[in-house]
Amino acid sequence: MNNGKAKTIVERTAKVIFMVCAAVAIAAVVSITGYMLAKGTPALAKVGVADLLFGTVWKPTAENPSYGILFIILTSIAGTAAAILIGVPIGLLTAVFIAEVADKRIAAIVQPAVELLAAIPSVIYGLLGVMLLNPLMYRLEKYVFNGSETHQFTGGSNLLSAIIVLAIMILPTVINISVSAIRAVPAHLKSASLALGATHMQTIFKVIIPAARSGIMTGVVLGIGRALGEAMAINMVAGGTVNLPLPFNSVRFLTTQIVSEMSYASGVHREVLFTVGLVLFLFIMIINLILAKLEKKGALEND
Repeated sequence: MNNGKAKTIVERTAKVIFMVCAAVAIAAVVSITGYMLAKGTPALAKVGVADLLFGTVWKPTAENPSYGILFIILTSIAGTAAAILIGVPIGLLTAVFIAEVADKRIAAIVQPAVELLAAIPSVIYGLLGVMLLNPLMYRLEKYVFNGSETHQFTGGSNLLSAIIVLAIMILPTVINISVSAIRAVPAHLKSASLALGATHMQTIFKVIIPAARSGIMTGVVLGIGRALGEAMAINMVAGGTVNLPLPFNSVRFLTTQIVSEMSYASGVHREVLFTVGLVLFLFIMIINLILAKLEKKGALEND
């Protein structure tokens, strides 16, 4: 009886702890959402939704200030999308190599190296981008625009540099989660495919990857969140000018917009920066909702 009572007490205590932790997590999300809405919406009324979200001129300190963030929004979308298009295929193929193709000794070397990439601080990526990538991009820029009288040279600090840095930075997230998802696929699916005469590669791309789709999508979405939320490295390599998001233009992302100006902003200018944060927050929320729907759809199909 004593043992039974002790187990009951432990179970009830654990249940209470779990409920408290869940309540704290929910409260944190609700608090952050409420704070961003409270701080980010006033500027919409003062500046105007159309002028703020669809304006293309950013001059917050001018005599007649303008707060258009359309180019900043487009830059974040274009830069993140391009980084995902580059990073996800590389990350997924690397995950397949580690989980299914490589010898165990090689995989034991490659996977820790990938995990080490995740531990490198953002500022180091930015520093390497400034020292190594930007000079290469500047050479390419001079070659492409040789003789041009209209192009404004950026010294290599442009959207293309930012995309490459972001693509590298999301690799550890995509690779590690994809490896876990692939290794979690039941072994009998692979055995059944091979028994039916499929080759190893056919089994990987026709059976294993589709079965691991939910986990792979989680890695992709987390990679998107990492790309959207990155500030320091991008602030160092992208140039920091509000421009149309073209490959060789100096650009500014939503995150770098906040980092660059929050220290000295005041009044409406500061409120608009909170609105920029709200836009970024909404992007991430939308991506999470899409992930939830994709995971639910994948679970129904697997059933």
